[in-house]
Amino acid sequence: MAAAAVLTVSGCSGDQRSDSSSGDGRPTGSASMPNQIAGVPIPDGQIGDAVAQLDQLADGLLASSGIPGMAVAVIHGGKMMYSKGFGVRDVVTKEKVDSDTVFQLASISKSVGATVVARRIAAGGVAWDTPVRRLLPSFVLADPYVTDHVTIGDLYSHRSGLPDHAGDLLEDLGYDRQQVLDRLRLLPLGPFRDSYEYTNFGVTAAATAVAAAAGTDWETLSQQTIYGPLGMDSTSSRYTDFASRANRADGHVLIDGRYEVANPQRQPDAQSPAGGVSSSVADMAKWMAMVLANGSANGHVLVPPNELLPAISPQAVSVPPKAPDARAGFYGFGFNVSDSAAGRVVLGHSGAFSLGAGTAFTLIPSADLGIVTLTNAGPIGVPETLNAEFADLVQFGKIQQDWRARYREAFKPLAAPTGALAGKQPPADAAPAQPLPSYASTYENAYYGPATVTATDNSLTLALGPRNTTFPLKHWDGNTFVFTPTGENANQGTISQAIFDSGRLTLEYYDNEHLGVFTRP
Repeated sequence: MAAAAVLTVSGCSGDQRSDSSSGDGRPTGSASMPNQIAGVPIPDGQIGDAVAQLDQLADGLLASSGIPGMAVAVIHGGKMMYSKGFGVRDVVTKEKVDSDTVFQLASISKSVGATVVARRIAAGGVAWDTPVRRLLPSFVLADPYVTDHVTIGDLYSHRSGLPDHAGDLLEDLGYDRQQVLDRLRLLPLGPFRDSYEYTNFGVTAAATAVAAAAGTDWETLSQQTIYGPLGMDSTSSRYTDFASRANRADGHVLIDGRYEVANPQRQPDAQSPAGGVSSSVADMAKWMAMVLANGSANGHVLVPPNELLPAISPQAVSVPPKAPDARAGFYGFGFNVSDSAAGRVVLGHSGAFSLGAGTAFTLIPSADLGIVTLTNAGPIGVPETLNAEFADLVQFGKIQQDWRARYREAFKPLAAPTGALAGKQPPADAAPAQPLPSYASTYENAYYGPATVTATDNSLTLALGPRNTTFPLKHWDGNTFVFTPTGENANQGTISQAIFDSGRLTLEYYDNEHLGVFTRP
C-alpha cells in the first residue's frame, strides 16, 4: 500500500497520525483504525478522470436502454463536481431533463427519511431503540410481544418479522396509510430480529411514530428537519407538490417496445416515508454532501453524528453470502451498507416504481464521494449500472465488470409476470361454468375487505377495495375464472385465478401469506 490514501496496519495506534496528503478526499492528519484502511488506493486525479467519462457512459446507457430521461450528479469534498440531465422529461412534450428536473425517488426515500429520524432523535423524546407503540398506541402486530417491543430501528432495518412488502397490495387497492397500518396486525410474522424482509409499510409505521412524537405529520417534519435547512427547495414528501412542478419528469412504462407516459402516474402518499419523496439531483447532491460530512452542512451540525452513524452502520444481514468467498450485504436504518472489492465501505440505496421510476445513489465515505442517478422509467438497472461503472473508475481506474449485462439480467425478474396461468391459453376442452348468477355475492375477508362479484348479462365482474376497483372475470375452466390485476405491483402480463369453491373465493394474486381466501356469508 504505497499511496497516501491508506495507512499500514502498523501505523494505526491510537495516537499515530498520518502526515501524508490524500488523493481520495479523506482528511489528512487523523488517525485511522485498521478497519478504516482500504485495500486499493485512489491516486490523485483518478476521481476527476472518472467524472470526465460520465457524459459518454450516460449517453451510451440512455441510447442502449431507450429510457426517456436521466439526471446525474456527483459530489466530492463537499462540492458539486458534476450535474447534468439527459433525454426528455416526457416522450410527448419532448421537454429536456436538466439537473433541476424533479423525479420521484421511490425507495431512496428510506435513506432520506432515516436522516429525518436521526435529526429528530437529537431533539429528544425518541431514539432508534424506542418501541413504536410507545409513540403510536394504535400500532399492533400479530404477536403481542413483538407489538410491545418492536422499535423504530427494527422497522427501519426490516427485521420486525413482517412479511416481504407487507401491505403493498392494499395500497394498490386504494387503502390509505392508516388503513394499511391497521391491517398489518393480520399478517403472520417471521422470527423477530432474526429475519430480513423488506417492508415499505414497516418503515412507514416507524416514521409515522416519529412524526407523532414531534407533534406533526411526516411530510411537514421532513420539510422542517432536512429539506428546508439544506435548501432542498425542489424536494417534497407530498405527491401534490411533485405533480405541480413545472420541471417534472413523468413516469414512463414500456408498452410493446416503446416507452409511454404511465397512466395513471404512481401516487405513493400512503407510503411516503418509504417511497414518496421527489427531488432533483441538484437537491440530492446537498443531501449526499451532508451525509458524507458526518451530518454537517453549511458549517453547522445538522444531523448529530452519534444518531447518523447507526443509520449508516450494518444492523441486519440483507444478503447472506452464498459461498465462502462472497461478501455479505447489510442494511442499516434505511441505508444499504456494503464493502467494495477495493475494501471501502459503500452506502447506497436503489428505488423502483414499475409505473416509471428507477433511481440509485452510491456513497464512498473514505473518498468523500457520492453519485446519484435518477430516471423516469420502470426499473431495468440503468442507475445501478452507471453508479457501478463510476465507482469502478474511481476505485480502480477502469470498469472491472460488464455491469450492463449483470444488472440487465438481475432486473429481469422484477418485471416478470406472475400467476400460474400467465402466458397460457384456456384449455380447449374447458368444463362449463355454473350459471353466472350463482357466483354473485359479497365475499368477506378481514385483510382485503369484501370482494363483490356481480353477474350482468353474460359476464362477471369483481370489485375490491375502498374505491371499488373493478376487474372483469373471464371464464377459464369449470369454476375457475381469471382477471388482470392492476397497480404498482402488477407487472405486465400478470394473470390471477379467481377460483369459486364451496362458498369460498380464492384470488390467487392476493393469496400471499394465504390471505387471499374470501368467504361467502
